[in-house]
Amino acid sequence: MSIVRELRQAVVDCNARGLMESSRWAAQQLAGLPEEETGTGEASLEPVQPVWSREDDRHALARCHFDVKEYRSAAHVLSDCTSPKSTFLRLYSLYLAGEKRKEEERAEAAGGRPPRVSPQNAELEGLEAELSRLCAGPADGFLLYLLGLVRLDGASLDGARQALVAAVRAYPANWCAWKALQRACPDLPAALALGLPEHPARAFFLASLAVDLHDSGEALGWLEELAPRFPASDVLVQLAAEAHYNLQNFDEAQALFEDLLARDPHRLEGMDVYSNILYVKEESAALSHLAHSTALNDKYRTETCCIIGNYHSLKGQHERAAQYFRRALKLNPNCLSAWTLMGHEYVELKNPPAAIEAYRRAVDVNPRDYRAWYGLGQTYELVDMPYHALYYFKRAVFLRPRDARMWNAMGHCFQAGGEAEYGLAIRCHMRALPHDKEGVSLHELAKLHARLGQRAQAAHYHRLVLERMDAEGLEGQDAVEALTYLADCYEAEGDTTAAEACLTRLLEYGAHSKESARSAMDQLRCALGSAATPVRPDTPPSR
Repeated sequence: MSIVRELRQAVVDCNARGLMESSRWAAQQLAGLPEEETGTGEASLEPVQPVWSREDDRHALARCHFDVKEYRSAAHVLSDCTSPKSTFLRLYSLYLAGEKRKEEERAEAAGGRPPRVSPQNAELEGLEAELSRLCAGPADGFLLYLLGLVRLDGASLDGARQALVAAVRAYPANWCAWKALQRACPDLPAALALGLPEHPARAFFLASLAVDLHDSGEALGWLEELAPRFPASDVLVQLAAEAHYNLQNFDEAQALFEDLLARDPHRLEGMDVYSNILYVKEESAALSHLAHSTALNDKYRTETCCIIGNYHSLKGQHERAAQYFRRALKLNPNCLSAWTLMGHEYVELKNPPAAIEAYRRAVDVNPRDYRAWYGLGQTYELVDMPYHALYYFKRAVFLRPRDARMWNAMGHCFQAGGEAEYGLAIRCHMRALPHDKEGVSLHELAKLHARLGQRAQAAHYHRLVLERMDAEGLEGQDAVEALTYLADCYEAEGDTTAAEACLTRLLEYGAHSKESARSAMDQLRCALGSAATPVRPDTPPSR
């Protein structure tokens, strides 16, 4: 079967079973194929039935109940139906009914605020028993997917992986099965060892998993492989944008998200990530326009609430921002970004307990996202609990080993332990050094070596700080500290020319550093018996 025919059939099959995410994914990939490949005109996907059977009538009724979220009614209508399509819809309706009740119980607890310990789906045990029986022999790919989903929610990861791998082998175009398998894979090597089918969906899955694991270089490699086959795929562009966002390549990510908006000005999917980029770049006008347009499009959508929350946060209206993130969580209690962003707002509002609770909920939703672990570390550091913070920074650095911020944060925690742990702090900042674009690790290493009395090493890192700032045309307190320290070092070594050059540069900075530099310059010249030497090279000699 050609990929075009397979995807078209997947749109029909997944839609009939209520798997709208899979149906949309298949349709998106069809739209992403070259026009000459999809415009050939193929035969009808399913033979036209002259008369529907009674079971088809009941399936149509159940599908209507399903669409209005009356899941138990849908399952009841199909109780005597035996076709694979109707059996799946009946069991999937029971699963969703259990999920709906679970969220209701969560919302009812603590006056509408979700409790720390989440309620469980009461249907899981019965569903697993029935699905295990149905899948004992040659099984339908959709039933295998549902079995894997049930086992995944029941924390049976090995059984879930086994069922989900069988599901994607039996029906590779079911994107929901691939997304569930993504949750069951701890890393890329484990996923590659599963014996997945050779299918375009496999490359999409590996790219999506790599983005989720923040292995963005690997993700971009898989996406480059897919690009010639699906040149107009929105899914591919969004994954590439998220990969660049994780790499902090904000300009590239912004360009890709703007390309998605140019294709569909009413798009909401992924726009919350785009709003994060606009927030980081402090593009308030663009973020305001995005918030206004998404609110007109769908005001009560999770992505819209996150976008408006980011807008209020950028304006310094942190209580309003937290209000919109709470609204996002009412719409989707498992929205990872909303929990994390709400934690940030509580930090700004100086409410550490609420921030810690929000970050913990984000960790519950996705333990593989480093931002929540990092947020927990920062919050504990703010309340002067460095050893608690260190635990969470270690979790973050495990997930993000090439991020200088994680290593520098660990270094700061070790610094709080005093001189006895300066050695560990130095090791952390050294690990950050190859990945540090902001120069934080250089400055910290210079200060630590200075505190330990290691003047040669401290001077080396101060010189590197100056070289970096000169190369980037930067000025700031780091340069003042570096010049002051180097001037003292050169004076102690008897290199008065180099010391005078450092002090002369200090005169270009603020009032405090200027006065200190003049005082030090006078002392240096007095020691050399040349107090009448001009302060600046362009100052005329005293008469």
